[in-house]
Amino acid sequence: MAGLLIAFEGLDQSGKETQAKRLQASVEGLGHQCRLLVFPDYETPIGREIGRGLRGEREFGPDVMQLLFIANRYEYRSRLERWLADGVIVLCDRYVASSVAYGEAHGLDPDWLTSTQRFLPWPGLTVFLDIVPETAARRKAAGRDRYERDLALLSRVRASYQRQAMQAGWLRIDGERAREAVAAEVATAVAARLAPR
Repeated sequence: MAGLLIAFEGLDQSGKETQAKRLQASVEGLGHQCRLLVFPDYETPIGREIGRGLRGEREFGPDVMQLLFIANRYEYRSRLERWLADGVIVLCDRYVASSVAYGEAHGLDPDWLTSTQRFLPWPGLTVFLDIVPETAARRKAAGRDRYERDLALLSRVRASYQRQAMQAGWLRIDGERAREAVAAEVATAVAARLAPR
């Protein structure tokens, strides 16, 4: 069986990490190999620059920030391709749609942001955990980066995600609900994708 790349998208504190970990356990319980990646990966040289930009230690413009986020994903391109060829289920906490959403919220062209990522392995399923910006702020009251503190920006990010979620291959889930309800909906959708045809 060919692998499947599943991306979790949404505002910070929407439950992406929690739901990705739960899905990993569920998928492995079904007997599949599974890998979980979190983007950005702050441990790479590019990731360290992203961290500096988010903390305000670098004055990168929105275009440079998104190119760094995209380059950080390209660092994993060969591994992603290998894993998918080997039938691994790959889960990504943030992936291509994040750059489109955050870049578009900063006034960048969403088509440019999409085309810049066209050589990355594309998600077979994108799970959008939809919450309002106020929920994101309430769930993380301290230690928020420059994007997380800007509720007007987050409203524009959410609008971009909602627009993108109208495309095929997206699953929009109400992330305001209890974790268990969200996890059950995700698991059901993914199990249907993994079922033998």
